[in-house]
Amino acid sequence: MNANPPRGKFITFEGGEGAGKTTQITRLAERLNARGIMTITTREPGGAPGADSIRSLLVSGATDKWDPISEVLLLYAARREHLKQTILPALNQGAWVLCDRFADSTMAYQGYGHGISKDFIRTLHAEVVGDSDPDLTLILDIPVEVGVGRAVSRNTSTRSGEDRFERMDKSFHERLRAGFLDIAAGAPERVRVIDADFTPEAITQTVWHIVTDKFELDSPADSA
Repeated sequence: MNANPPRGKFITFEGGEGAGKTTQITRLAERLNARGIMTITTREPGGAPGADSIRSLLVSGATDKWDPISEVLLLYAARREHLKQTILPALNQGAWVLCDRFADSTMAYQGYGHGISKDFIRTLHAEVVGDSDPDLTLILDIPVEVGVGRAVSRNTSTRSGEDRFERMDKSFHERLRAGFLDIAAGAPERVRVIDADFTPEAITQTVWHIVTDKFELDSPADSA
């Protein structure tokens, strides 16, 4: 009888709008796959059929479309579906899961950004996520003006319509950035902050150094 494969690693990428998370997730997945590590990439809100349906409700429309508590509840409903249908099955099969946003985004956006009780969010998190927190979280930190400017340019070109949070005022985005940095300060074993106001290539190399060090892979110098 074959033994179960070792559990995969769960890595999340966080940060404000336009920080470059998608690019870095793609590049990390390519490097891990080249090492023979089975990898899947996913995102929040979304990542499972039910969660994708909830995503469409959250990321478009008027900035005041939802009461912030309603946002939290919708996000955790989507997160539960994502965990049960996508993340946990992949990890149990030995795959590494790279996720564009997870629970830290809810704490940053709705807790710090909108002022929802952090204890309320933590209680909900304990019930929904339990002990399935990420093994590593990389926060890509970038000045608000730079990040939001990038995000606006991206959505203008793609016309995705998924710009509800980007259109919130500058003070919201400043609270959001401060929130991510506070989250990192409170969880130094799990979270690393990366200065994302550099070239994508430089950020990719930093990500790779952190991942190889954290999980004791081969020296990062052998991949460019």
